[in-house]
Amino acid sequence: EKISAFKVLAVKAAMRVADGQPGFGMLIDDKYGREALFAAGAARDFWIARPIELPGSRPLQFEFSQDLGSRLIEWPVDHCIKVLCFYHPDDPPELRAVQVEKLRAASEAALKIGREILIEVIASKAGPIGDTTIARALGQLYDAGLRPDWWKLEPQASAAAWAAIDAVIEARDPYCRGVVLLGLDAPVEELKQAFQVAKRSCKVRGFAVGRSIFGDAARAWLTGDLGDEAAVADMAQRFAALNAAWEAA
Repeated sequence: EKISAFKVLAVKAAMRVADGQPGFGMLIDDKYGREALFAAGAARDFWIARPIELPGSRPLQFEFSQDLGSRLIEWPVDHCIKVLCFYHPDDPPELRAVQVEKLRAASEAALKIGREILIEVIASKAGPIGDTTIARALGQLYDAGLRPDWWKLEPQASAAAWAAIDAVIEARDPYCRGVVLLGLDAPVEELKQAFQVAKRSCKVRGFAVGRSIFGDAARAWLTGDLGDEAAVADMAQRFAALNAAWEAA
């Protein structure tokens, strides 16, 4: 019952750090985040992306309904569609085919209603990761005809991995808006290191991490050990620290 109220506090924290500056935003869901969406909608130049996947699904399933059109048409035109797929380039061909069909359905729906789409690819949960793993995954998805406006990708261990990703995007879709980094609940120090590696990429535009910012505050607030303002202050401090590390990188 408390999750929706906590997400409103998270919006307050993000807006406190953004302070009216462009280039900030959030990923906010429909299920528990409706009040947070209303709160975020009051801000100018605040980017919003909304997930459509059933959390944890592999193969990919959409949440609520597999009929995306009737759901997405109600969204404001500037809300970006976000879809997460646990996809590894070495998955069995039949699994990859099912995943691709779902991603294609999401992309076609986005095109029909004039919304941007962000495809999030997480491969590390499904197999080993090397310098070419994510680049191969993107190549397969491009081969399938997918052209998302944005990619959301895991931090890479080396500059060579980012160079391979950059090369695929540049060759297959130079008009792609770019890549945002996901966090996977990593400690802040690990994320700072990931920023240092990612700065060598010409396609990485920013980061979108959740639990690394709100995880501790959520646990304390839900148990009553942290009040509203203290929770907002804690999240704002963590977000500000990550923003400073990003700017420094």
